[in-house]
Amino acid sequence: MALSGSALADRILGGWLGRIAGNMLGKPVENGEYWTRDRIDRYLRRADALPLTDYLPALEPPPDPVEFELRPEWQSCVRGRIHGSCRDDDVDYSVLGLYLLETHGPCFSTEQVGEVWLLRLPYLQTFTAERAAYRNLTAGVKPPLSATLDNPYQEWIGALIRADVHGWVNPGDPRRAATMARRDAVLSHTGNGVYGAMWAAALIAAAFAANGPRAAVDSALDWIPPRCRLARTVRRVASLYDAGVAWADALAQLERETAGLPWIHVVPNAAVLTAGLLYGAGDFTTTIALTVRGGLDTDSNGATAGSVAGVLCGAAAIPPQWTEPLEDRVRSAVFGFDGARISDLAARTHRLAVSGRSVSA
Repeated sequence: MALSGSALADRILGGWLGRIAGNMLGKPVENGEYWTRDRIDRYLRRADALPLTDYLPALEPPPDPVEFELRPEWQSCVRGRIHGSCRDDDVDYSVLGLYLLETHGPCFSTEQVGEVWLLRLPYLQTFTAERAAYRNLTAGVKPPLSATLDNPYQEWIGALIRADVHGWVNPGDPRRAATMARRDAVLSHTGNGVYGAMWAAALIAAAFAANGPRAAVDSALDWIPPRCRLARTVRRVASLYDAGVAWADALAQLERETAGLPWIHVVPNAAVLTAGLLYGAGDFTTTIALTVRGGLDTDSNGATAGSVAGVLCGAAAIPPQWTEPLEDRVRSAVFGFDGARISDLAARTHRLAVSGRSVSA
């Protein structure tokens, strides 16, 4: 890993800022059943916001909610109205992961992940697989049974959105990043749900040393089972990209091939995310814009795409329309972290990355 000092710090800060900005971009239209790709683009055309180069604009006058029903938080997540980041679980888990590593180090156990959840994360701010696992933990159920008992969401996207911090603290070492992400993920997920977390952590770790998103995507695939559905789907996106298929046509084909899976399932979302990364070609704005326009779990996909793109380019290269409205401040439901400075979270992450604590993972 050649990066060190201020260069590494800038790339880690880029990951944090990118994750938060991508999350904020996708948050107003998070509902894959309602906010299809077509509906998102119709909204953007109505707002004269294509190509998308900034946060979503608010329509004036406000639209008929039957045609465009934004999420309740939209007023603090749209262009011109953002003053610090909104609270969201996609960012809460990055904060919680940082606390986990600061408290228990890189050799943390899955049981310690559960203990940190119970101590620092409110139950009502968990969803799907995480809520099922949380409920199991409070009933005394230990991992790995906590992931399987009364949990129909085992292959959904939740573990993937928790993976970034494991990539950030292992710059250039996707193997260790995937290993740590797996220990985190098995608290609440199985199968492709776990592989999604391992892939995302490896993807972010690889981005520190990769010469572009395609190299990072290829490297990350080395650390999950090659025949799992998630790996096959990621390779399929890459093959469509290599064949010169247009972004919209590629997503339409992938939608047909993943038909029947829920919109929060990790596999179709990994397809949208991979397409955003490859067709974004390393440009931060294009990457998160295409990823969010791809639909499904827009805030989660936007967050991970922003994290990868932010690591690839570094904080200093992220256009200011994405970072300035965040005002270096994050809202969080994680006890003790609400109102934290993004720059401080990134500095703490940087200390973990260079301290040698991750070497023995």
